[in-house]
Amino acid sequence: MIICLPDALPAQALTSNHLDTHFNVTGTLAPVLWAVAQLRVWQRQQMIGLRKGRPAPCAGGPVRLLDLHGMRHAAAVGAGIRYQIWQQVIHGTRAATPWPLFETRHLTDPDRYPLDKAIAEFHAQPRVHAMRLHAAAAPGPGQPSVGELEMYQAGQMAYQHYRAASAVAGDAMLTADGRKIAPASDTLAHRITYLEQALAHLDTLDPDQRLLAVAL
Repeated sequence: MIICLPDALPAQALTSNHLDTHFNVTGTLAPVLWAVAQLRVWQRQQMIGLRKGRPAPCAGGPVRLLDLHGMRHAAAVGAGIRYQIWQQVIHGTRAATPWPLFETRHLTDPDRYPLDKAIAEFHAQPRVHAMRLHAAAAPGPGQPSVGELEMYQAGQMAYQHYRAASAVAGDAMLTADGRKIAPASDTLAHRITYLEQALAHLDTLDPDQRLLAVAL
């Protein structure tokens, strides 16, 4: 979750132990944002959870000191590489039904369509078999995930745009006035709607607005 911090909230209060008190969320600070390349000494004090590195990861700070453009570009490049791997992995398989559709069917009528049946039928698809076999044979970060099957099937450019937008918008957003923006479900259509709303909100923020990334 990306939290737009109220101006009056002091930096000393921004710890994992106080997230529930201030924002009614339970989680930990997530150093997934990037600080700009040339931070001055006094600017470092404005960053939240700043770590060493190039780029330097942090959990938050003023928008003007965050390299959101660099994050989006890097995410798009990485997504392009993963998509090429995915195309090789699933070559020869037909399009698969994404997991959210199985999940929705289960949630609509859990007695007639139990969760274990939904999981089994999702996993029974040849394209999902191919992706899971690749993940088993080549474990590690950066591999195509069945959780993003619907995003991959939308095409390379769509997947790159999705990952680039998600890099700065996360999975949900809490505005400075306490309004929560989040997808209505895990389907790609609802995620796209969320990303449109979140990016539009980011574009309206003052450069001094502070952002905070939280893992829930």
